[in-house]
Amino acid sequence: MIFNIPIALTLFRLLLIPVFVVVFYLPVSWAYFAAAAIFVLASITDYLDGYLARRLNQSTEFGAFLDPVADKVMVAISLVLLAEHYSVWWITLPAAIMISREIVISALREWMAELGKRGNVAVSLLGKVKTATQMVAITGLIWQHNELIITLAVILLYVATLLTFWSMWLYLRAAWQDLARR
Repeated sequence: MIFNIPIALTLFRLLLIPVFVVVFYLPVSWAYFAAAAIFVLASITDYLDGYLARRLNQSTEFGAFLDPVADKVMVAISLVLLAEHYSVWWITLPAAIMISREIVISALREWMAELGKRGNVAVSLLGKVKTATQMVAITGLIWQHNELIITLAVILLYVATLLTFWSMWLYLRAAWQDLARR
């Protein structure tokens, strides 16, 4: 494994996960703000590690593996915390859909890679828009600053859920010929 700045950022993001969980549950008035700030920091490192890997020509196979793992684990844990915290179906359902989509698409990408066709299901612009929308929604739901922020975050969560379905459908459609043949 080559240790470089993008990998260090990805590892840092993984290390932030338990810190994020502990801070989220702290019995202090500033806990949700701090947890939201940690989530935003993790989101920024998600963008930054990819940018730096390309810009500094420091892309590695290990980094290509680790980056989406760190991203998906942080998002999944955030969604689980939010589902538990809010304890209402209108938060739990989109959270379950988003986590399920990530599992399906990860498995699809792995399978397509085995066929030598991973490029057919590479990350798309729509996937990036979905991720950005999801990150903003999750941040608002973690922060819980006021009712307006929570309402806007729930709306964005549903926009992200629609984008989740749409992007999953596009990925499955791109792989359909190979799925139907096997």
